[in-house]
Amino acid sequence: MSIDLLRHGDTGQRSYRGQLDDPLSELGWQQLRAAVRERTWDRIVSSSLSRCAAFAGELAAERGVPLRIDARLAEYHFGAWQGVPIETLAERDGDALGRFWADPVACPPPEAETFDTFRARLVAALDEVAAEATDARVLVVTHGGAIRLLRCIAEGRGFGDMAGIDVPHASLHPLTWGC
Repeated sequence: MSIDLLRHGDTGQRSYRGQLDDPLSELGWQQLRAAVRERTWDRIVSSSLSRCAAFAGELAAERGVPLRIDARLAEYHFGAWQGVPIETLAERDGDALGRFWADPVACPPPEAETFDTFRARLVAALDEVAAEATDARVLVVTHGGAIRLLRCIAEGRGFGDMAGIDVPHASLHPLTWGC
């Protein structure tokens, strides 16, 4: 079994989008199509948010592989920070933003999803992917925060490392999952 995580492409938005359902920009579509060129998978699992699911649907149809949409793969819900430009957050809540980056478990944004809930739903989703695909190559289309958290778990890193993991738009991340 192999699992590749793919971050959605650009949406043209510059803030913590979280669970806002933004479509991909034209650039985002181009980024994703380029990222998967000459790569093959046996199945695709995607977040239900359109910036992931629309591309996953196109790719699955084009390649003739099964697609499963899983809402548990959605991005972290940033609460009161969702949709607020990062520059605005830095000016208005700079100290809180710094604490969140350093320790997302203990210092979440106001009204945000608990980190334990975020972790539990992502782990359950990946456990199901692994159970379904014991000898398959699986592409999981998801979000930057989800990829950072899953990589921390798989690599045995603390969650304070999340902010230091580079996850550009349309980037692929091979994952060894054995939780």
